[in-house]
Amino acid sequence: MDNIEVDILLIEDNANDAELAMRALQKDHVAKRIIHLKDGEAALDFLFGRGKYKGRNTDNKPKVILLDLKMPKVSGLEVLEQLTLNELTQKIPVVVLTSSKEHPDVEKAYKLGANSYIVKPVDFESFRKVVNELGIYWLQLNQPAF
Repeated sequence: MDNIEVDILLIEDNANDAELAMRALQKDHVAKRIIHLKDGEAALDFLFGRGKYKGRNTDNKPKVILLDLKMPKVSGLEVLEQLTLNELTQKIPVVVLTSSKEHPDVEKAYKLGANSYIVKPVDFESFRKVVNELGIYWLQLNQPAF
């Protein structure tokens, strides 16, 4: 558990959306190391090395986090807030990838430090393309702060 390296941390409670995203990223060889967590609580445990992930080297940060908003246990907005408030995680780029087009969600996500807010396309090919382009941008083009 100590040296888990990760390119993309996908925090998504919808199994179908998670599977589509992971297949798109792996199929086009955009990301090799993708970790999928099903709720905000598991994501915070992973990022802060606690609970099931106690002892994990938290210096192994994801290059980008793809974060859904509407999740059980701890919502995406709560996760985003905790990431922004903690020095360990505040420089990790967070892309909100959600089905919510609601203006208050968009506004609050940016206020809490989201780097991007993308509404999930409904058809598979569009969804695959968006996830692929996100991966290329954040893993190959973007220059991280850490």
